[in-house]
Amino acid sequence: MIARSALPHGRGSRLFALLFLPFLLLGACGEPAPEPSPFPEPQRPVAPIVSSRYLNEDARDSIGEFEAVMRLAEIRPGMSIADIGAGEGYYTVRLSPMVGRDGRVLAEDIVPATIQELGERVQRERLDNVALKLGQANDPQLPDASFDRILMIHMYHEIARPSEFLWHLHDDLTRDGSVIVVDADRPTDRHGTPPRLLVCEFNAVGYELTRFDRLPDTETYFAAFKRHGPKPEPSEIRTCPA
Repeated sequence: MIARSALPHGRGSRLFALLFLPFLLLGACGEPAPEPSPFPEPQRPVAPIVSSRYLNEDARDSIGEFEAVMRLAEIRPGMSIADIGAGEGYYTVRLSPMVGRDGRVLAEDIVPATIQELGERVQRERLDNVALKLGQANDPQLPDASFDRILMIHMYHEIARPSEFLWHLHDDLTRDGSVIVVDADRPTDRHGTPPRLLVCEFNAVGYELTRFDRLPDTETYFAAFKRHGPKPEPSEIRTCPA
């Protein structure tokens, strides 16, 4: 498991050693029994993970999705970016040259096979400023105070306990960092998140909406959130109606 510290800068064997360490530890110790969560269960359906791909990359490029999101998120060289639910790496590989040699990209996913395939792509394309992270369903396991932007692209509706997930992210942002959500304006059981529900769930964990825009396909939206005050205790978090 990558320690909660600065992002790793290496590549090749060092990158894969970091990537596969969790599997070695799991094989040696066995999988621990999950403890009951102190966080509330959502009052809305949770969409299943059906694919590591939202759309094929040519289709996404044709509607200008990446360029629109980067402009709205104000991504600049030298930034540290976390790509949560990175999948096949559509955003990861495009972010790498955008943040440049002084920037860092951490690609996170919870599916081991997906992370392995993305690692091979990162090596093949020689993306020296990209690191990989195998996260957990309700905690991406990111290093604290490390990210100027945390991207959650077409995946928010798949989070089993969003309050717990957002609670963990709260400490991972830099002082002026933002969480960026791109999702479809439709019910969560149809692989989207209504904006009203999204804002309610973020507000409940100590974030405020700072920007909201519709993207070119009109059904998809961009939302940016910043921390607003301290994060609450898990028992204090209210649930939001669907």
